[in-house]
Amino acid sequence: MIVRRIAFLFVAFVACAAVGALPAGAQLPASTAAPVFSAQVAQGGRVATFRLHDALAHGPVVLYFFPKSFSSGCTAEAHDFADAIGAYKALGATVVGISGDSIATQVKFSTLECRSKFLVAADPGLKIAHAYDAVILGLFADRTSYVIAPNGTIVYAYTSLDPDKHVANTLAALRTLTPGSSQAESRDRRRPG
Repeated sequence: MIVRRIAFLFVAFVACAAVGALPAGAQLPASTAAPVFSAQVAQGGRVATFRLHDALAHGPVVLYFFPKSFSSGCTAEAHDFADAIGAYKALGATVVGISGDSIATQVKFSTLECRSKFLVAADPGLKIAHAYDAVILGLFADRTSYVIAPNGTIVYAYTSLDPDKHVANTLAALRTLTPGSSQAESRDRRRPG
């Protein structure tokens, strides 16, 4: 049992190291229609079904894909999103983290690392990640963040394996979405980098 656990941890470490060494991948471009999906999500120990279409009826959605729950970079990113959740709520946005982990893992990750502040989706088989061009090595979700306007259009996309700028960049993009602005105005504004 201990040998199996050590072997699993070694494989997870090597996989995360390989993911961290890769260059940033592709992403869907801004002004593209966001692929609609539903998924099991966890928040604070509770499991529910998330439907993108339903969430957009209440405001913008920030989707952030991450490689592996409980890895160091993904934990740091989860803490950043949890710390900033008040700013996201003030802008009317729903935050959803997504990885290929099981819903059982996401229940734990949501509670421990996301501090029960936002939804974490299970994407076994990476079907959602594939739809959003957010996959590396065919094994993990790439660290990619999207801001989706209430009309279902992607207004901002950012891919970087470094977790540091995802929160700042998505908040800046959300601030360009004002109730009176048109779709074209939102697209044409300078995007954070």
